[in-house]
Amino acid sequence: MIEVDHLHKVYGSTVALNDVSFAVEPGEILGFLGPNGAGKTTTMRILTGYLPATSGTAKVAEYDVHADSMAVRQRIGYLPERPPLYLDMTVEAFLHFVARIKGVSAGDRPAQVTYAIQRCGLEEKHAVIIRKLSKGFRQRVGIAQAIVHDPPVIVLDEPTSGLDPRQNNEVRQLIRSLAGDHTIILSTHILPEVNATCNRVAIINRGQLVAAGKLDTLMAQLTGAVSYDLEVRGGLEDIHHTLRAVPGVAAVESVGQLPDHESRYRFQLKAGDTDPGEAIAAAIVQAGFGLYELRRHQASLEDVFLNLTTEEPTEDMAKAAVTELANDADAASPAVMPEGASAADNTDDPVPPETDS
Repeated sequence: MIEVDHLHKVYGSTVALNDVSFAVEPGEILGFLGPNGAGKTTTMRILTGYLPATSGTAKVAEYDVHADSMAVRQRIGYLPERPPLYLDMTVEAFLHFVARIKGVSAGDRPAQVTYAIQRCGLEEKHAVIIRKLSKGFRQRVGIAQAIVHDPPVIVLDEPTSGLDPRQNNEVRQLIRSLAGDHTIILSTHILPEVNATCNRVAIINRGQLVAAGKLDTLMAQLTGAVSYDLEVRGGLEDIHHTLRAVPGVAAVESVGQLPDHESRYRFQLKAGDTDPGEAIAAAIVQAGFGLYELRRHQASLEDVFLNLTTEEPTEDMAKAAVTELANDADAASPAVMPEGASAADNTDDPVPPETDS
């Protein structure tokens, strides 16, 4: 559904994107990760037709984002980090307005607005003025405007930024519910959000793609084998002998005897090329030992992210971050602006600041 091939973006002498390539299959949710200034927003703006690439190609639903810009925009729903909302309109009136400027026919408009309201859980808020909504509901309205024309691809830039834990959970559930019917790219720096919502992940650092793949596979490839913690009752030497004989166990270390528990011991096991978890449990039970705990450990997505992106800041990194932000204000023109966006979307604050009552 999305193909990015050798994408480059240069601002003067600063390389913001350097040979970025990845693909997203239909119905997937791809987590697009990277530190500030890494090139996430630049990539997403190129995909949405908001910004031209220096070289390389990007396709959405087989349409080239440069040669077939309008066809791409008709097939993309875009939620920038700051939702482009008109605060003096009601939710329903705003969605009708967005549907009209996105080219939804007058006959289909009521059904599409109803679809967006229902998918985003806005039934009780459809007649409420947007300025009176909480930030969580405003974010839902932002997602609703992205899907009101039922696009096959949805691009979400920091969709849970600034939300409280309950609102975070609600928006994550909403995003998961959209998968399958839509292909989604989710840009975020909140790693638990990726674990909770995404099928695959792509990590970008200093304009280069440093990793891409399924979460479990990526963590296994980049951080080594899994390990296990065990609590077992039996004779120490007999347990040692049994565990060392399990296929797939590379090392066995005794952590020590449990206080006030005679003949109960803790062990740490390191796996080899295969995951021996099932074989460990079977061997303990067959030997007649008491198995009290078997816990599997594997490096987290945070470990992978830090491993791939942690490096000393350099002048070039700072320059790239500043340049990307500075070019935000010049990135769009009417010819390349995403469907449904206005020039105000590209400012630091797309709507006048409001204070919730």
